Amino acid sequence: MALSWSRFASLSAATLLAVTLNGCAPFGQQDEAAARPDTSDDGRPGAAPTTRYRVSLLQNEGTDGPLRTLNVEPDGRWECVDCAGDGVTSTGSLSEENHGRLQSLLADPALAKETDEARGYKITCVGALTSSLLTTAGLISSQDCPGEERPPVAEQILLLLTQNTPAELTLS
Repeated sequence: MALSWSRFASLSAATLLAVTLNGCAPFGQQDEAAARPDTSDDGRPGAAPTTRYRVSLLQNEGTDGPLRTLNVEPDGRWECVDCAGDGVTSTGSLSEENHGRLQSLLADPALAKETDEARGYKITCVGALTSSLLTTAGLISSQDCPGEERPPVAEQILLLLTQNTPAELTLS
């Protein structure tokens, strides 16, 4: 049981760190216009929504491995802290296509059913890479563990992030 609590504590610390790194802005909405997801920039109902979301990917290898953090801002800029496990902080931007895809995935209502709380998720593997997405829907965790199924929308987000930044999907 002590192992489970230490994993929980490290993820809780990781979540707290992500919130701290992202500042005090509401997680997900960029500005006042973003509060109207059913209107376009010119206010026409039914046009493309203007809501933009941020997301953080927190990764921890085992119970005491270094915390890897990727923060993606609503405009597609990202900062990766120790994502490759090499102690390097790097920055960049998603391509327009990948940014649009990420925003669509983050706006998907199915994401709310994939949160740890909705799934009753419990970390089960010892020594595996744990990846946690911090989204407006909530925390969504998965592990690089044989037989573990990742939630489908969160899996697409995780793949998009790991294919377009220095973050990694599995242990090196």
